[in-house]
Amino acid sequence: MNAEVLVLNASYEPLHVVSTRRAILLLLKEKAELVEATDRYIRAASTRFPQPVVIRLRHYIKLPRNLTLPLTRRLVYARDAYTCQYCGARPGTAHLTLDHVLPKSRGGRKTWENIVTACKSCNQRKGNRTPAEARMRLHRPPYRPRYVALVWLKAPIQRNPVWEKYISGKY
Repeated sequence: MNAEVLVLNASYEPLHVVSTRRAILLLLKEKAELVEATDRYIRAASTRFPQPVVIRLRHYIKLPRNLTLPLTRRLVYARDAYTCQYCGARPGTAHLTLDHVLPKSRGGRKTWENIVTACKSCNQRKGNRTPAEARMRLHRPPYRPRYVALVWLKAPIQRNPVWEKYISGKY
């Protein structure tokens, strides 16, 4: 019962990821409703519950819209889905680095819009050049993430594919 459950706001906006145990407590207290479940059941003494995958809160939780996320290695990796933004490889966190698109030696700053995830070999190949000078194309330009990035702090392998439609807004 250690699977994780995506929690949606009353407006179906992703809020958080919680344990199955916490999700069932929210359901039992009628603070949330079941949106998606697996075909498995969690059994109690006199009843059984479908194992939740996605739940939705019954009451809207107001989120700060001007939330500024700190620029950390973990959040940059999460924003870039633990993927090298030059070659598309997913070598694991031990072999990933942060790369300044415009190098620091050329006035590049440590901002969300100038830092991307890169594998060690691509970072070394790019060196002290811009991607254009190194003839390397970014798969996706860097950007400042929204609050939803907090939901994606887990490595992509640990994410439930059912969540994708709620994160992308295609439900």
